[in-house]
Amino acid sequence: MRTGLAECQRLWHRFQGLKRNASMRMGRVNVHTTRNVTATGFGNGGAARLPGLAVPVDLLARPDGFGGVRQGDLLCGTLVLEAGRAQRLDPDSGAKPPRGIVLPRLAEAHVHLDKCHSITRIADVGGDLAAALRAQRADKVHWTAGDLDHRTRRGMRELRSAGCGAVRSHVDWATGPDAPEAPIAWDILGALAKAAAQDGIALQRAALTSIEDMAETDRARQVARRVARDGAVLGSFLFDQAQRHKGVLTLFRLADRLGLPLDFHVDEGLDPALNGLEIIADVALETGFQGPVFCSHACSLASQQADTVARVAEKLAKASIALAVLPSTNLYLQGRRAGTPDRRGLTRLHELAAHGVNIVIGTDNVRDAFYPIGRHDPLHSLSLAVMAGHLDPPFGRHLRTITTTARRAMGLAPLWIDDAASQDLIFFETPGLSDLIAGAARAVPLSEYQKGTPWLIMPRPL
Repeated sequence: MRTGLAECQRLWHRFQGLKRNASMRMGRVNVHTTRNVTATGFGNGGAARLPGLAVPVDLLARPDGFGGVRQGDLLCGTLVLEAGRAQRLDPDSGAKPPRGIVLPRLAEAHVHLDKCHSITRIADVGGDLAAALRAQRADKVHWTAGDLDHRTRRGMRELRSAGCGAVRSHVDWATGPDAPEAPIAWDILGALAKAAAQDGIALQRAALTSIEDMAETDRARQVARRVARDGAVLGSFLFDQAQRHKGVLTLFRLADRLGLPLDFHVDEGLDPALNGLEIIADVALETGFQGPVFCSHACSLASQQADTVARVAEKLAKASIALAVLPSTNLYLQGRRAGTPDRRGLTRLHELAAHGVNIVIGTDNVRDAFYPIGRHDPLHSLSLAVMAGHLDPPFGRHLRTITTTARRAMGLAPLWIDDAASQDLIFFETPGLSDLIAGAARAVPLSEYQKGTPWLIMPRPL
């Protein structure tokens, strides 16, 4: 018995030494246990008190009634959960910085899981949007069921690790006599969505068609019926196609008839002649469409005069069309020239927001022909937007772009902290929002933090 105990002690001290070495090599490593959690009746609708926490004011539906002590754009105190739901913040004794921040699960409103993690086999990378389209199209010879299953599962693991509770992935969708009813990736992601639902993650699929194909009513109807059958999202890519107005009108009519949300990649270039965003807004207003309409990119607005930007923004706001800003891919692809780029490629997010347009930050491409690096992490994408789009402090107001506003754009109810279930909340061991957005801590489900069991908090996976 003594020999066994001595061996356990020896292994424990060895484990502690390995942790210290890992900390020196990799940065901050901390084994944290929630020793100060007090709880009664966790499984019986009792109360739990989690001291030393902070919540962003902007992520509360009723901030004036939630309690806590104001510290900048945070409310701090002891988080009280009753029947497993966040009810209030009681004041902590003393004026200490919070030990961590609680957020609702994040929303990633724009990714491409069918493309992600394909960069290692794509030789011809670098160039503008057209070059990326060619390179990714050539890679599709490798898109077998096994390949897609492996890469999409990896992407979803990363999104779950980042703290996401809602994800929308676009799926390339070809039509025509030789095309299948639906791409292989569509069914792969359908199965993945069922698995993700077991973890409380809503994974939405959005068909990414060509707007020229959607100008042909029979083709558009075939896609729309399959999308409706699967409870998914009808979408398309608009650039400079001659039939783009007809294609947009066809999609709005089909979406209205079948009760589908709409999602458009639009004006992904800096040419001021690209006007797909205004076409979408005009058709939405003309048809009186009441479903969710979500657009992304709109890079060409950066090349428009102020009066044009204001006109388009007013139409978008009136039609309740949300817009995703995608800093990683747009920074990488847009403004290509000989030498150093001098254009950022982002849309007019400040001007649009000033007119009441709901702005969302999305990740877009991860390690594929469109963006050869990146990671599936909404906070990382927000940090890029802070830099590229000059999103200045206080930072709490920007968190809605990857939480409540993003969920609304996806057609989901916003998830606020007050009255949220513990499994819909995430904990970050960091005292401030600057550290949070900079990626100084990883997401931990609040339900795990609440249990008081130790876990190893490592740097974010790359």
